[in-house]
Amino acid sequence: MRSVAINVGANTNVPGFRGPVYADGHFEYVPIPEPEPTRADADVPTYADLDLSDRVDVSAVADEPVHLDPTFAGVHGSERYTYGDPYGVKARPLLELAAGDYVFFYATLSTVDDDPESWITPEWGTYVIGHFRLDRDPLTPEAYRDLPADERAVFADNAHAKRETFDAEVLLCGDDGDSELYNLAVPLSTRAAGADANRLVTALSSDSGKGLWWRRPMKFDHEATEELLVIHDDRDVGRAFE
Repeated sequence: MRSVAINVGANTNVPGFRGPVYADGHFEYVPIPEPEPTRADADVPTYADLDLSDRVDVSAVADEPVHLDPTFAGVHGSERYTYGDPYGVKARPLLELAAGDYVFFYATLSTVDDDPESWITPEWGTYVIGHFRLDRDPLTPEAYRDLPADERAVFADNAHAKRETFDAEVLLCGDDGDSELYNLAVPLSTRAAGADANRLVTALSSDSGKGLWWRRPMKFDHEATEELLVIHDDRDVGRAFE
């Protein structure tokens, strides 16, 4: 068992704001905008369609279509756990995984409340927001096109399947029983600054934690993957800073 962590979600470049993390560690998953043309028959949600609280101000982008990827079952109208990516820098490490391995999704989130929990970084930080346990081996574009129609339908909610030109270099499907969007975020930043990586990055992952580490894919071996899962399951976030 091993895993890869991938950056997802709204950021200060697109759509110009991050999703929020609240004082108790709850957060809201806000996707990026959809930058590519989509099929005329595709049902592509806008920011106004998302299941977000009134505390997330999407008024400036309410009518913009969103790139809903990853999809989490029961979230923003999605029915399955899927992810696709067109970029080799992310696709290559993901294609090394196999059924039963994990993919963690992390996002930069803005701290919006006063007096947050001590592990929540002031202003903004980087947090794991969910994971998939892979239901099947990752799919190349060729493998996806060769699937029977009923198996391709599993990815119907995914943003890459809704584009005029299918462009994903990898497609992932998460197991329904062991994949989730978290209720509480798991910190990857230090307590002091969002740009500073904590030990989950510097000691457990393949990344150095230097430079723009929060934009890069990170690999975790068997033991590191187990530790990430235990930290999430037990809410033992203090282990991120030991």
